[in-house]
Amino acid sequence: MSNPDSFIDEVTEEVRRDRLFAIFRKYGWIGAVLVALIVGGAAWNEWQKSRETARAQAFGDAMLDAMDLGAPEDRVAAVASVPVDGLQAAIKALMLASDPAADKAGALAALDVLIADATQPQLYRDLAVVRRVMVAGADSPLADRRAALESIAAPGRAFRTLAQEQLAYLLIEDGKKDEAIAALAALMQDQEAPVSLKRRAGQMITALGGTPPEIKDAAQG
Repeated sequence: MSNPDSFIDEVTEEVRRDRLFAIFRKYGWIGAVLVALIVGGAAWNEWQKSRETARAQAFGDAMLDAMDLGAPEDRVAAVASVPVDGLQAAIKALMLASDPAADKAGALAALDVLIADATQPQLYRDLAVVRRVMVAGADSPLADRRAALESIAAPGRAFRTLAQEQLAYLLIEDGKKDEAIAALAALMQDQEAPVSLKRRAGQMITALGGTPPEIKDAAQG
């Protein structure tokens, strides 16, 4: 004769199983939807990544094709016609300013748009400021160029040393040779300055009749 407790356990288990099946029949679609959302979300992410990669490749190819054109005006026109989205707008503006000999006014206008575009990262906008000072040259008042560079030359800014180099050149333009040599020498001792910038600074110091200090970089400590 079977154990009464065992019989009761079996009945209880059957009741639980029946209730589970009933719940699944009633609410099982929720699980199916969740599974579909998870699988669909993964597929959507992969599709998005694939689309972003294709979009970036198309943009890069279009830019390279434009820069391969022979005449400067053709290159500018081709770059200007490339459709952009998001950060590509910043890159396009910088590319339009890469050959100002073809259209200086257009290059400055493209940089002005980027500088004023608060949706773009500060990194690109700072680079546009430095580039604008270089492209504008003497056509822009020296005081205006210095004011534009001084904020970029502040500690913590990505293009600090590049802005400081340009500020040193403004000192030369302003006839302050000794101050320019001192500024360039300080850059040569700046561990954050790229080696290529330090070499340019040393060459300029020599051209000004000074003696450049020994180049120091982060590797040397």
